Amino acid sequence: MARFGMHLSIAGGFTNATSRAVELGCDCFQIFSRNPRTLRAKPIDRGAADAFRSAVAQAGLEPVVVHVNYLVNVASPKDETYEASVSALTDELLRAEILGADYLVLHPGNHLGSGVEAGSERIARAIDRAYEDSGSSVMISLENMAGAGTEIGVSFGELRSICDLSERGKSLGICFDTCHAYGAGYDVSTDRGLDRTLGELDAEIGLDRLMFVHANDSKGQLGAARDRHEHIGEGLIGVAGFRAILRRKELRDLPFILETPVNSPDDQVRDLAALRAAAGEGY
Repeated sequence: MARFGMHLSIAGGFTNATSRAVELGCDCFQIFSRNPRTLRAKPIDRGAADAFRSAVAQAGLEPVVVHVNYLVNVASPKDETYEASVSALTDELLRAEILGADYLVLHPGNHLGSGVEAGSERIARAIDRAYEDSGSSVMISLENMAGAGTEIGVSFGELRSICDLSERGKSLGICFDTCHAYGAGYDVSTDRGLDRTLGELDAEIGLDRLMFVHANDSKGQLGAARDRHEHIGEGLIGVAGFRAILRRKELRDLPFILETPVNSPDDQVRDLAALRAAAGEGY
């Protein structure tokens, strides 16, 4: 049976996220472990980490996903940016380990004109270095991207290439973002489109590598390479699309984590309810 949750703020402390998850009726959740718009962060207080882990266990919340901050670009051809990003990714793995997270989700990065092949090699080396330097056992899950600019990871073949190039490739997971997939040209709004999408994912990487889903409707058109998240049922994937997604045997037992717009607390309640309604009775 699928587990449902959302990305939550850690403002005021990590345990505030667990309290909000319980209040909303989440089964799982995702957080940033730091300010997502800076590469530097203070170390996590061990007492705060222990309190967080205890609260998560008591509430039965799983999985816990940590999202790498937005400034990390381990595909960058610029050495200064690349080295800072590798250092930040290493720190993210350490922080996820301290927090007891199950997964660390990573946007593969932007090659900035150096090309997908060169960028993919940089990503793979960064992942290997980050694991070696951190000693972390938290699984990095590569997220598929919409295709804006010079993003890497737009196709499942590109994600597979990163895995093939990395010494840790066989132990990397995949995070499947519905909005990003739609923007990249994968029509996840229909059964026929899902057949093609999941068939390609399985052929290129393997469905067993799919760890969780970022459940987001899309403001952008199919194949428009736009990463514009919308409330569930209010975008172009639509209610019927999410009903089809949630009832696929390949996906229905996975965690689904919302990253939809939050303009008020009611938005979170509404989107979680819409996701469960699309899944049908028993959720």
